[in-house]
Amino acid sequence: MPNFMVSPFDRPVTRKISPPANDEVSNVDSFVLPASGWESMLRGARSRCPRCNEAKLFTRFLKPVATCPHCLQDWTHQQADDFPAYVSILLTGHIMAPIIIALVQETALSLAGLAAIIVPLMLALMIGFIQPAKGAIIALQWWFGMHGFEKERRDAEAFDRKQ
Repeated sequence: MPNFMVSPFDRPVTRKISPPANDEVSNVDSFVLPASGWESMLRGARSRCPRCNEAKLFTRFLKPVATCPHCLQDWTHQQADDFPAYVSILLTGHIMAPIIIALVQETALSLAGLAAIIVPLMLALMIGFIQPAKGAIIALQWWFGMHGFEKERRDAEAFDRKQ
């Protein structure tokens, strides 16, 4: 008997990743994992794949790719949620506080003049920080193996031999 308590939205969505072509298999081993979480966060903040640093991490402004075309890492596990927005607001507030204080104390601008300077600058900073923050948070989740990501680390002996 069918279970009528389960809706189509409750069923897990399974995605089949097509196997790579023969020429793509050689790309899978031709990258270097990051040495630290900071390096992976820097890769993510630059909107690059935190695992291989070769492909783009985002298809649109805040939409991450489903699978990295270079290293075949599945990015559907990420759950950044609202944390990038919090980071963006925190950074914007810390940058704007001294600017607002200096504008109010050192200039004789009207309230409309202050708003005309402060509001666009705050919006530009928040929009400018949100994508790097999301990339860094996705990279941090991957680095620590959160939400279904496999925890991967660089082999220290192989890294020492390359240098």
